Amino acid sequence: MRRRDFVTALVGAGAACTVAASGCLASGGVSVLSAGSLAVLLDENVGPAFEDDTGTAYSGEYYGSNAVMRMVQEGQKIPDVVVSADSGLLRESLYDEYTDWDVVFASNSVGIAYNEDTRVGERLEDGDPWYEVLRDAPEGEVAISDPDLDPLGYRAVQMFELAEEKYGIEGFRDEMVSKVYEEPQEPQLLAGVRSGTRAAAIAYGNMAVDHGVPFYELPDDLNFSDPGLTDEYAEATYTMDDGTTVEGSPVLYNATVLEEADRPEAGYEFINYLLENSGMLADNGVSVPEVRYNGDVPEEVSR
Repeated sequence: MRRRDFVTALVGAGAACTVAASGCLASGGVSVLSAGSLAVLLDENVGPAFEDDTGTAYSGEYYGSNAVMRMVQEGQKIPDVVVSADSGLLRESLYDEYTDWDVVFASNSVGIAYNEDTRVGERLEDGDPWYEVLRDAPEGEVAISDPDLDPLGYRAVQMFELAEEKYGIEGFRDEMVSKVYEEPQEPQLLAGVRSGTRAAAIAYGNMAVDHGVPFYELPDDLNFSDPGLTDEYAEATYTMDDGTTVEGSPVLYNATVLEEADRPEAGYEFINYLLENSGMLADNGVSVPEVRYNGDVPEEVSR
């Protein structure tokens, strides 16, 4: 797997910036630069609760994880905390120069968020095979995030590849890639599904919870939720326009505090809050596996 150059892919169109208190990546509190799939969870739930419980202000910005890494590498953003939806991406992008540790605190699953009032939604609820439903959907009715910008996007394509092999559907991956709508703004992926202007999207489970739409669960060998299936996921790959090839991997969220953080103590406090309030994450659709510590974790981080 070649990932050194992953973050050189084009990134960042249309990010979400929402703040619980005092302005995007504002000083005076903790600043968090996070994967866009956690935008609602962090900004509407964890962030305000953190402020109430600790008295420390929270501010967050949310982009695709590769955009997050590139912003740090290029010096566009110097947050206290970085959160990634791809644990390997954070390590390969930021270790040595920007940090030397991280904590894996959550997981997720890839599935189909859908509008039940569309033909796609009706068929899914009737029990038709999901892959037949998606194949029959008109062009543009199913959305994925842009696979050259966002891990959720390339996981969608990898899922199509795994499904092609699992169900013996020749050409399924290429057929789906040719007909889906690619949304460059991950936080906007489910906007059309919620309104009914789009039938479905390949999304993470928590995103469906955030937007109040139904979620079709895929089998574990397709949904990237099980670390025990890492080798199986890695059989599917995605090659971006710049030639970078990324292998399938479990959805594992990790976080770190940057060495150049303005308020590292606030960063440790926020990460500890995530670790100590796993129930809040689970209540909002995020899976909470056993916490994993990697690298030279500071003593300030809870164990």
